[in-house]
Amino acid sequence: MKTDLTDHQPLPYFGYELPAPIFFRSACVPARATYPRHRHAWGEFVYSFSGVMEIEIDNHHYLSPSQYGIWLPPQAEHLSFNRHAACHCSVYLAPELCVRMPTGHCALTLSPLIRALLEQLRVDPPALPQTEEQQRLLQVLVDCLARAPVAGSYLPSSSDPLLGPVLQALEANPGDSRSLPELAKAVNTTERTLVRRCQRDLGMTFAEWRQRLKVVEALAKLEQGHTVEAIGLDLGYSSASAFISMFRRMTGTTPDEYRKGNGPTLSSSGLRLSSP
Repeated sequence: MKTDLTDHQPLPYFGYELPAPIFFRSACVPARATYPRHRHAWGEFVYSFSGVMEIEIDNHHYLSPSQYGIWLPPQAEHLSFNRHAACHCSVYLAPELCVRMPTGHCALTLSPLIRALLEQLRVDPPALPQTEEQQRLLQVLVDCLARAPVAGSYLPSSSDPLLGPVLQALEANPGDSRSLPELAKAVNTTERTLVRRCQRDLGMTFAEWRQRLKVVEALAKLEQGHTVEAIGLDLGYSSASAFISMFRRMTGTTPDEYRKGNGPTLSSSGLRLSSP
């Protein structure tokens, strides 16, 4: 049973105006918690200190692991929830401050400085009314977010005639153990060409994209009741410990810990971060 968080705590976006042009809010929520579908006149940046928040918007499903944050422009209708306990924050921006942010919803790649600023704000949240020092700190955060690289999606795709078929083949079989040179040969190109097109179209290395694909597949299999050992083998790992190590590195939790917070069953495609 999911917990409707609006039954337990007031949320600023259910009002009619923000208490400050930049408003920071953090919360730790239990497993299977949800913020019902809603919209507001201001922008919102969502970040998970621990656990993984999930956001549904415009038929896209975003995951928010610790390396990324999710940007939601003003008036974007969205639903947020988490399968296991999580600590997260939202930074709300008045409409006039959103002009430097992306016009569409997307994932942002966060620098160490941005994560440090968010952690500082969590430890010492701004009071109301905000002091000049707090306002300056919040403005520095917004300046950094405005310059953050747009990841677009957790698991982006490509229409490139060489890279696209490789990605599609792996999506059809995430446990495919072929190396990048072998995959390049299968589409009559070179490893070097695929490496360049991964950076151009995906914004990440091929190895990272492949690990993300395995995480997406693993989340669906965990919800379907598969054992950790079986999932690891299906995904091409030689041992359960190797799979667990990858999963923890990518999500911040172990497969078993994630399974304890199971929410509604979703397909692997539903768990994918989709490009706007």
